[in-house]
Amino acid sequence: MKNLKNVSTLSVPSGTGGDGCPWHRLKWASAEIWQEVAIAVLTVVVLRFIFIYFFALYQKNQRPGQVRCWPIVGSTMTLNANMNGLHDFLAELHEKNEVVWITYPFGLDGLYITDPASTEHMLKINFPNYPKGDEIQLRMRELLGHGIFAADGQEWKDTRKVASFQFSSAILRNFSADVFREGAIVLSRIVSQFAQSRLPMDMQNLFMRLTLDTTCKVGLGVELGCLSPSLPDVPFAKHFDLANELSFSRYLDPLWKFKKFLNIGNEKCLRKCVEGVDAFSYNIINQRRIDLEACKKDGSKVRPDLLSRFMSVLENSDEVFSDKVLRDHVVNFIIAGRDTSAVTLSWFIYMLCLNPEVAEKIFEEVTCLEQNESSPYNAEREDDPFIRFAEVLTFYNVGKLQYLHAALTETLRLYPPVHLDGKVADKDDVFPNGVKVKKGYLITYNAYAMGRLERIWGPDAKQYKPERWLKDGIFHQESPFKFVSFHAGNRQCLGKESAYLQMKMTAALLIRFFKFELVPDQNIQPRLMFVLTMKEGVQVIATPR
Repeated sequence: MKNLKNVSTLSVPSGTGGDGCPWHRLKWASAEIWQEVAIAVLTVVVLRFIFIYFFALYQKNQRPGQVRCWPIVGSTMTLNANMNGLHDFLAELHEKNEVVWITYPFGLDGLYITDPASTEHMLKINFPNYPKGDEIQLRMRELLGHGIFAADGQEWKDTRKVASFQFSSAILRNFSADVFREGAIVLSRIVSQFAQSRLPMDMQNLFMRLTLDTTCKVGLGVELGCLSPSLPDVPFAKHFDLANELSFSRYLDPLWKFKKFLNIGNEKCLRKCVEGVDAFSYNIINQRRIDLEACKKDGSKVRPDLLSRFMSVLENSDEVFSDKVLRDHVVNFIIAGRDTSAVTLSWFIYMLCLNPEVAEKIFEEVTCLEQNESSPYNAEREDDPFIRFAEVLTFYNVGKLQYLHAALTETLRLYPPVHLDGKVADKDDVFPNGVKVKKGYLITYNAYAMGRLERIWGPDAKQYKPERWLKDGIFHQESPFKFVSFHAGNRQCLGKESAYLQMKMTAALLIRFFKFELVPDQNIQPRLMFVLTMKEGVQVIATPR
């Protein structure tokens, strides 16, 4: 009877409301059941998602060449664990695997390639499918803005068109040669002072000062005096280098966007460094505008530096470029003209110290050039051996230094300034080696690893051997998709010849007058930046010849 009463009560709802009402208790019971069902379904969905996620993660970790990845953070934990030797860590992976897979935070896939055919496919054959893309541009935006290194599409085409026209100018080439020669003389005098006292010097620091001076004079029309006898502090250079390093570190920091939003940690430091770079850049741009106005009024010629000529061309066109756009071009030009040449010369001196026989062959070549060439009598020249020799280093004569050209190129093969360069796949694609690429993948060619692979360069790939570039004493250029130190395809470096000119003039002067030896017990390692800068420089002792 008790059970029957309960059934009767439940079948006739009471209208009294209240918590004690049997009908109300039934509604609560039903709600609890649905809550349990919802929780059970949600649990199944979550568990299924976790299973699928970890199964996919497991499958990724089984791919040949996959850098070990973890939930959420991807491969960044593994890369950070190998940060001190990251370049060599990746190069070792490439020795076993043509493609190395990277999983970026939150599951974004990427791959590093070293196959010349795949590199050509990305940089030339299917070039439109591989722009810089948002993921790469975001990491570079504060420092490089929309300059030629970071730009895409029509923006990049317009910038490159104007820059290409200016780089082909004989006026700029002759102006550059004079500036490079003067800079090499000033540097040689400073090295001479160190040589007389037998004090060690950081050649990377000196080369960075040299190329910042020459880049700013050729590119921007300003003289910084970084190689003044007192070797003054250069705040802009410190801001620029640290901003470069912090921008690159975003690839290894899954929380960089969060830090940027809160303006904390590395992102706060990056913002301050960029402010220093901006102040320097805008000051130069304002000065060039004043100079151009003066040229208009008095009818004088535009200054020969690249920025003045660039701004002059824009003023006579329908394009309207803001100071921000010009600032981006200034910064991109500095990183192209200053960092790449200085980094190469630093590794070059390091390799000569390890291979003194190469230095002696270069010495024989430059002294032979000096003996075979003569220049008009000049009283100042007769009193200064550096000036006397530098006058022989004309644009034409420098081209005769074939072994020196090969030695510098061999340095670039093993220590490419732009060691990694990435693009983003715009559409699904298949590389010549059969690797399938999906839309959104980050594709990076690893120039550092490519220069060390036996399957590309033969069994002596890791040896410093300038002779590999010579045939009957004449320099022989390899495919730019095999030797990618100056990029390749549509975005090949416009300043390649200018860079070689400065490096050869500087190297010829230094080797003509000095021998170099390494200071013992140095830790020579690359710094993690967009360019292959030495972490602690390279200390050497110079001896007069």
